[in-house]
Amino acid sequence: ADTARDPRGFAVKFYTEEGNWDIVGNNTPIFFIRDPILFPNFIHTQKRNPVTHLKDPDAFWDFISLMPMTTHQVSFLFSDRGTPNGYRFMNGYGSHTFKMVNADNEPIYCKFHYKTDQGIKCFDRHQADEMAKQDPDFAIRDLYNSIAEGNFPTWTMHIQVMTFEQAETWEFNPFDLTKVWPHSEYPLIPVGKLTLNRNPRNYFAEVEQIAFSPAHLVPGIEPSPDKMLQGRLFSYNDTHRHRLGANWDMIPVNCPYRANARNYQRDGPMNVNGNQEGAPNYFPNSFSGPNVDRRWKEHATQVVGDVARWNSADEDNFTQAGIFYNKTLNAEERFRLCDNIASHLCAAQDFIQERAIKNFGTADAEFGRKIQELIDTKYGKKKASASVQASL
Repeated sequence: ADTARDPRGFAVKFYTEEGNWDIVGNNTPIFFIRDPILFPNFIHTQKRNPVTHLKDPDAFWDFISLMPMTTHQVSFLFSDRGTPNGYRFMNGYGSHTFKMVNADNEPIYCKFHYKTDQGIKCFDRHQADEMAKQDPDFAIRDLYNSIAEGNFPTWTMHIQVMTFEQAETWEFNPFDLTKVWPHSEYPLIPVGKLTLNRNPRNYFAEVEQIAFSPAHLVPGIEPSPDKMLQGRLFSYNDTHRHRLGANWDMIPVNCPYRANARNYQRDGPMNVNGNQEGAPNYFPNSFSGPNVDRRWKEHATQVVGDVARWNSADEDNFTQAGIFYNKTLNAEERFRLCDNIASHLCAAQDFIQERAIKNFGTADAEFGRKIQELIDTKYGKKKASASVQASL
């Protein structure tokens, strides 16, 4: 159902004169992990148990509790923000740190934000559960009807900027996807407005077939050393080739309408645009094929230090989660966060509960204490009636 507790994707494709630029993010400014090698394992914990084919609280909370870096995003997800009241009332985020380079080849790091002009509006857990019964398609129906009635939803696009010098001295890793850049230190700068002013003319053609990729960048916007971003740069295009075919970027909704693609990769099934006709298909060549253009050369990145497989699991995983609990949420929202976690965590085994509660308690002592209290007093009997888990 549209109201299930889950991050919502938030991706935007800009058809620019220099090619397509995709910002591929979520409705959360952070994510569960900061190392792409963990992503398949994390996704497996969200799937069904291989024996019972039931959702598995043990798998979910076992991974979460063994990976304290998830604490910030799990806190965000189990707050009211995890059940938005439709798509119009949630923010969007590029989440990753990117690099912007101006005409003088001067770089800065940046983050992209879309702030809803409709205001944040969320369901609590019980409202979300009830809406799932009444209208599982609530969010898409709400968005479609709003646009059809001429009530076009808008988002204001902002950026945050950080100089290379600031990045060197900041207390946190600026490329850590489990962290935010505080607005008090790196204020939001408005740069534009996003308006949804028409519905798809055909849902399959314009929605099912659309393909976003973090690797789709334009001159002046580049990746940063963010490890998760580096992993996503190549994985998305592979997914599109599997889902839509080798020439997925010739599908109209994915075409760079305002720029002509000229390269040395061609042929393959469903090639529909002339296949670059008689232009040479190798490089270098003497027959006017596309050449290297120094104008689009990527900005140099200075690297100093050892190169090795680095485990960042013990970096500060709790400070920002504690700030979220204490400063972002009010008292009622804090209670609902603890209650939402307790109602789900109670179905996991006791030793997993203890480990998870320890993580939340490290972020804030009252946070962990309240979850434990709710499990003991409100949800103690739920575990006994939970679905049978696979034998360990």
